[in-house]
Amino acid sequence: MGSYSTWSCLKYIPNRLAGVAFIVPVVNYRWPSLPDSLIREDYRRKLVQWSIWFANHAPGLLYWWATQKWLPSTSVLERNPLFFNDRDIDTLKTISGFPMLTQDKLRERSVFDTLRRDFMLAFGKWEFDPMGITNPYTKNESSVHIWQGYEDKVVPVQLQRFVSGKLPWIRYHEVPDGGHLIVHYNGVCEAILRALLLREEAVLYRPRKARVLP
Repeated sequence: MGSYSTWSCLKYIPNRLAGVAFIVPVVNYRWPSLPDSLIREDYRRKLVQWSIWFANHAPGLLYWWATQKWLPSTSVLERNPLFFNDRDIDTLKTISGFPMLTQDKLRERSVFDTLRRDFMLAFGKWEFDPMGITNPYTKNESSVHIWQGYEDKVVPVQLQRFVSGKLPWIRYHEVPDGGHLIVHYNGVCEAILRALLLREEAVLYRPRKARVLP
């Protein structure tokens, strides 16, 4: 979720960034450059639209749904194949999951309100389109990377490929059997750091196919 603020830094203060690594960053369906043909049938789009509506107009109802115990709510996220691929689900068995999304944490109104505002900002209307950002590092003084799982069920690979195709100055990496939790996979975090700090590129994480462009 921190990607929305990082895009803003790239837009307005790129000279203050030594480098950037986006890891499965959210793609906002309201960005003008996203073609409708790419997102028309994406079920996530409707899910985001409904969630934004409730976050704006019925935050109390959303809070109740997220914190009550007698209906499935945030608990359905954990190990749900709708959101995670097989490798993600295996990973969730060895990590603590999402502590900010547990019902106990969400009952803290400050935590709930922080997550609600983050969500509204990330998927709300922006004052700029990230795909309109020109390369601020023409002398290669810094590097920007996007890391994406090919099997990510939260942020579709097709959208991420489109974004990176529009911004060829950003180095795009793709984990072949990766879902949304690639940062927790053995070896991937090291590869992210080596690419960012040493500018190494692992052949394993090159995209399988050509990037999808309109």
